[in-house]
Amino acid sequence: MIRGRWPKPAVQSPMEAAAEAVGIVCSSSDKNPSIWKWMDESLSSGTLCPLHLLSLLTSRLIPLRRSLPLSFRLYLHLLPLHALSSSSAASTARLVRSVDDALRLSHSFNVPITDLGRAFVFFLFTLVSSLLDSALEDFLQIDSTENLLAQNAFTALEVLAKVTNSRKAKVLLRLVYLNLPQKFDGLLQGMQSLEARLMKSASLDPANQFLKKISANIFSVMELEYQLNNRKFIGLLVYGCPGSSASGRSTCWVSFDIYMEHAMDGRHLPVRSVVAILSEMIYALKVINQASWQETFLELWLSALRLVQREREPLEGPIPHLAARLCVLLSIVPLAIANIMRDDTRFPSFSCHESMIPRFVDTGYGRGLLEKEQASRRHGLDSSLQLLGNFSGLLCPPASVVDAANSAQARAASFISKSKSEADGSGGGSFIYFLPSGGNMWHLIVEACISRNLIDTSAYFWPGFLSTLQPLASDVTSAQSSPWLAFMEGAALSGPLVNLLINTPASSVAEIEKLYRIALGGSTQEKAMAAKILCGASLSHGWNIQEHVVHFIVKLLSPPAPPGYSGQESHLIDDMPMLSAILFGVSSVDNVHILSLHGVVPEVAAALLPLCEVFGSLAPAATDKLKTGDETSVYMVFSAAFLFLLRLWKFYKPPLEQCLAGGPIGVELSLEYLLLLRNNRISSNDSPVTDGNCPSIHQSECASDKPVYIDFFPKLRAWHCQNKSCLASTLSSLSTSSPVHQTANKILSMIFSKMSKGGPSSGNSSTLSGSSSISESPVVLEDDAQQQPTFPAWEVLEAIPYVLEAILSACTHGRLSSRDMTTGLRDLVDFLPASLAAIISYFSAEVTRGIWKPVPMNGTDWPSPAAILPTVESEMKQVLSTAGVNTRICSSSEDSQAMLPLPVAALVSLTITFKLTKNLEYIHAVAGPALENCASGCAWPSIPIISSLWAQKVRRWHDFIVVACSRSVFRQNKEALSQILRSCFTSFLRYSSNSTSMLNKDKSIHGLLGSILGAQGKFPTLAPGFLYLRSCRTIQNVECVNNMIIGLVVEKAGEATVKWMARRGGEKSLWAAAEKAREVGMLGASLMAVTGGLRLVQELYQETVATWMLTWRNREGEGEGGEGEEGRVGRIMQGYALAYMVVVAGSMVWGVGPKPPSYSVSKTRKSRMIGAHMEFMVRVVEGKVSVGCDGAMWKAYVACVVGLIVTRAPAWVQPVRLHTLQKLARSLSAWHDSHLALSLLERAGLPAFHSFFQLLNSTAPFD
Repeated sequence: MIRGRWPKPAVQSPMEAAAEAVGIVCSSSDKNPSIWKWMDESLSSGTLCPLHLLSLLTSRLIPLRRSLPLSFRLYLHLLPLHALSSSSAASTARLVRSVDDALRLSHSFNVPITDLGRAFVFFLFTLVSSLLDSALEDFLQIDSTENLLAQNAFTALEVLAKVTNSRKAKVLLRLVYLNLPQKFDGLLQGMQSLEARLMKSASLDPANQFLKKISANIFSVMELEYQLNNRKFIGLLVYGCPGSSASGRSTCWVSFDIYMEHAMDGRHLPVRSVVAILSEMIYALKVINQASWQETFLELWLSALRLVQREREPLEGPIPHLAARLCVLLSIVPLAIANIMRDDTRFPSFSCHESMIPRFVDTGYGRGLLEKEQASRRHGLDSSLQLLGNFSGLLCPPASVVDAANSAQARAASFISKSKSEADGSGGGSFIYFLPSGGNMWHLIVEACISRNLIDTSAYFWPGFLSTLQPLASDVTSAQSSPWLAFMEGAALSGPLVNLLINTPASSVAEIEKLYRIALGGSTQEKAMAAKILCGASLSHGWNIQEHVVHFIVKLLSPPAPPGYSGQESHLIDDMPMLSAILFGVSSVDNVHILSLHGVVPEVAAALLPLCEVFGSLAPAATDKLKTGDETSVYMVFSAAFLFLLRLWKFYKPPLEQCLAGGPIGVELSLEYLLLLRNNRISSNDSPVTDGNCPSIHQSECASDKPVYIDFFPKLRAWHCQNKSCLASTLSSLSTSSPVHQTANKILSMIFSKMSKGGPSSGNSSTLSGSSSISESPVVLEDDAQQQPTFPAWEVLEAIPYVLEAILSACTHGRLSSRDMTTGLRDLVDFLPASLAAIISYFSAEVTRGIWKPVPMNGTDWPSPAAILPTVESEMKQVLSTAGVNTRICSSSEDSQAMLPLPVAALVSLTITFKLTKNLEYIHAVAGPALENCASGCAWPSIPIISSLWAQKVRRWHDFIVVACSRSVFRQNKEALSQILRSCFTSFLRYSSNSTSMLNKDKSIHGLLGSILGAQGKFPTLAPGFLYLRSCRTIQNVECVNNMIIGLVVEKAGEATVKWMARRGGEKSLWAAAEKAREVGMLGASLMAVTGGLRLVQELYQETVATWMLTWRNREGEGEGGEGEEGRVGRIMQGYALAYMVVVAGSMVWGVGPKPPSYSVSKTRKSRMIGAHMEFMVRVVEGKVSVGCDGAMWKAYVACVVGLIVTRAPAWVQPVRLHTLQKLARSLSAWHDSHLALSLLERAGLPAFHSFFQLLNSTAPFD
């Protein structure tokens, strides 16, 4: 031990001197004033490193504080002076090792201490937690404040209050909170324990006051934001202007309206659960809009109500109508909210904000933070539902829903009456019953939420929920018994009861489950009746249990084999009546769309495969051909299953085109992708069929845990390969001895047997000679050949392309009349309805090859559209004009004759022979979209011609057909596409303002999407947004949409700034212009997301923005907002609007949390997209790339993109390469945005600690 004067003359390094000094004060007596004075002076002069010395003292003195109280007190004196000092003259590597060794940081945090930043952050955290723990130990042993030990404990808390009050300390502790939340939870637990001890003694109240200050400081760490230098204009844009709120601004929530309306497009079935997508969208928009849960839920309900109200006077046609829209309002939205209400661990893709809420603190300041968040959600839902009562205009029920709304209101009144009776103790006395009138959508929404335990029955007592109650005697108000009550009591499924059950939705899962059991184990007739009932009103209007009905329907599509079944044939054959009832019961447009909204398309596809394989391999019995009605046949069951399967993807498009025409991923149109999606769901237990939807059934019955591949079904796989081959290339020749050749000849014999006896009517010989190999052998027309063949369906489908080739060749060479060809095709479809699929595929492929000459649609050989073709074209132009599209469209001349390629003429002539009966809806649902696609590949005006032919056949569909014809303009016409997009922005912004009037907000949405879709007896007028949403999936060159939307966002933001600045001036005008910029950014992102989904957003991040910025100077017509100060502000607003659009678009496809949604891309791919965009920004700010846009706009764009990401989607930052983030942070710091740079780096994880620490030390002091 060194004695005498300190320091002893010697050649020592500062670190060695510090270590020796600490050794002396910790191993000698408690009186070493000279050493403490020397340490204080050395720290102040910078001779010693504060981090090194205090680390040594902390590790040695805190355990010895009771035996060395004076030294401990002097140590506490040094802390507020030097604990946050980062000056150091020592070797960094040696210093880091010494600090790590002294405090054992690597062991404590299980993180390698490799740099000074980590060493300093963990030192500070260790210091705070160690002093708190020591204070707790001391106060557990003392009750008096007289001794030195007690005074030191008080002093320790006082010192901690001072240290943690520093902004720098909070910033550094926040790094631990964000990156090591478990350690931070431990700190909060220590504070909780200390608080509990201090509360037990009044003499310790001064210490409790210090602890409250410490607690306030520590909890402020969790709420700390850098605010991007709030004195700057850009900072105010990112963090919001004073008093800004999303409340009452429906325009900020337009994404809800756009997505819901987009999901109503019946031509494209969602393959992913709308519940899952909407759940992510709810959270993302709440974060983006910085809104409360009340505001978020209220806007969600209003959007869903507007969706229903838009269907008040719909266009009549083969499209989803009110049932699908009510499904969204009363089933999908409540299920999405239920997802939000669940534990956050069920949704790891949510923002990291909530995942960092400490979950282990039950009392004190940390008590129930997670529970408070959950309570906030429930309160937000309750209050939003109560506020719905103020929107009477949206609550008026459609005519078909009035009875259901009245019943919901009556049930609420009955509950109140019974509650009051029980409260009064009157028992069976008189009740107060509500007269059955006046119910509205509010009552249905509340009932839907109660049924899913989102709210309780106290909602029935809300003011205004029941407006009229009248006392009536109970004996005269007994409700009519429900047919479901009779069913549950054991009534047989027969006669009038079945019809009542079909038309009355079930009210409980128990009723549906009993039906399911009967459908599996009842008699043959009971099985079929149960299946019919399940597909009736319970599916279309059983909103409170709809997800359960969907689950049981999917299960019935693949019924299990009976116990002990040992038959050689498939057990599915015995279930044929039940399967027929299910297949035809769900085949309506609305029912299929409801299934798709619940996200079970992949599961349905997997369930249909074995049905197609089994029934397609059976030869129909002689007595089992062409039976209709309730009688089932092998062909009918196969056709229903096969055509249902084909409705789930675009089977008539080549594989490459399927990929290009896809939505968010670009491959969901293939059967293989549907099976892959289903198998992935099963492996991850993420199937919508099983996710909480089968509470009373054993989990093993919910869904098969085995993957399904198309290779498991050889017959189906063979047809699938043949279909793809047919689409990609011409048919190969067949030998006369081939079984396919023989089958084709027999089919030809069957469908043209009538013509052989018709003589002049056919005008042809008995052989269809031509280029086809089939026609090289004569068609035998013996009596037995006139009998319909009994081939299995797969063999018929395999031969049909060769039959069609022979028919087209014969018609082309004049050996077969067009009328006879149409009749023959119709006979073929009547024989095997599934043959329509082969006809569509073959004709679609032949159209793309362009080898068939056009034929005249003259009314003699082929049907003529001449009677109404000019009217259809005129009305089409009028529809486009009212939507803001005035591009030149070629019209057919009165002198010219309508022409169509032969395959298209044959297909349209065939389809107009189908009757429009409900039992043929499964055929129309396949033929309609395929015919539209086939026509879109032909030269104009093929689509108006086909539309006119159909409008002549079905006059009540006239308006729908005209609208469908109008949307075809946007497929390849870029000028029309540009005009409709511009009209979308103009109509949306026309009524938007900063007014608090809800009427103006609704007008913006109505201007974009319309308030109603059509009006009976009036010419249909469509809002531009609605027309665009119905057209955007068919755009051929979808990449051009990104550039168009970016140009409109920038242009409209600049115009709004100039407009508002000129109108009013001052700060209010700036906030009004900023809100306009957010509106155009939100609209642009929403339109981009629904147009191309993930594909377009990825292009936006990787290419579009960069290319657009680089070529700015070459653009015209996209003004920069004027000159002078107004011009500069306008350019800043343009950069802000563009940044807002980019971040919102990303959040819609990736979510705002650390893990992308299950329906999106991998986390690695997501981070690669974001990193690529940040790399581009870095190259520009470093001067390696020169952009053409104005400097103010570019700086605003970069700052706002970074600011919006760190405030709205901070989880996006950490996966990005650290090198990229470091360079971007340095650039921001050079722009005097050091606070934003720090905010970026703090989200980059542990590897960025050192960069953060360096930047923090070079930044102007916070305090």
